[in-house]
Amino acid sequence: MNYRPCSEREPNYQYQNLLREILERGTHEEKTQLVNKKDEQVGAISLFGSQPMVFNLENGFPMITERDVSSFWKGPIGEIFAFINGAHTQKQLEKFGCYWWKAWVTEKKCSKRGLETGDLGPGSYGPAFHDFPTAEGNTFNQFKHLIEQIREFPHLRTHLITPFIPQYIVRGKCKTQKVVVVPCHGFIHVRIIQKKLTLTMVQRSGDVPIGVPSNMIQYGALTLALARVTGCKPHQYVHTILDAHIYEDQLPLVEKIIRRNPRTLPTVSLNDPPDNIFAFRKEHFILSDYYPHPAIPNIPVAV
Repeated sequence: MNYRPCSEREPNYQYQNLLREILERGTHEEKTQLVNKKDEQVGAISLFGSQPMVFNLENGFPMITERDVSSFWKGPIGEIFAFINGAHTQKQLEKFGCYWWKAWVTEKKCSKRGLETGDLGPGSYGPAFHDFPTAEGNTFNQFKHLIEQIREFPHLRTHLITPFIPQYIVRGKCKTQKVVVVPCHGFIHVRIIQKKLTLTMVQRSGDVPIGVPSNMIQYGALTLALARVTGCKPHQYVHTILDAHIYEDQLPLVEKIIRRNPRTLPTVSLNDPPDNIFAFRKEHFILSDYYPHPAIPNIPVAV
């Protein structure tokens, strides 16, 4: 990765601009049931068609500086490589260093969907990425195919990954959803021009104050890993959110975030990286040159 020296990097305002855009142009939804600790009714402001965030990776790694996220930054990286390896249970995710799914895989939530406690379900990211069901009856490993195709036909515009298995995410009469959370992120398009790799991640639903910063980290890391295993230069990471939202109980902390001036993006380098995408782990990523504003704890999370 050829980062510019820190002194030559420009502060990145895209995340802060997204928060402002939601506040200025978003639509207030009706109250929606959120099973937070207080089991309270909380509304949201949603924006459709927000400006994509486009990160030139020479200018730094896509990790927000408006608040310090270094205490948990490797968790999202562990999560994405767990999913790439087919993980779909809490125990499997913990082996990769991801511990935050416990609130979503309770006995109550899982039994409602006919799942064992601790199981995200066959409609979750891991099965979609690693074991996508096919009409022939076997499974299809999307990332294995993606890398094979990039190596053989790098010029194609069809380097795609989908996290959605439709028959497991539908709801309605006489239908049982087979996933505790319908995938929010993970529709991926990779484009390679002159051996420079651009990864675009399209996100179905984005909790911008709390979830999106983690998604930026994990797909930024995936961009570096895919470039490594395909012999390309990591060039750009593009983040597009279809439903970008802020929950009403997050608004006081969002106001605090947007009053802070963004700083230059950090450096994330690879430490003895493997040549196999399935061998990547969070320990292969090293953070430096990170000078954020102080952390903002206890941002409310919708469960």
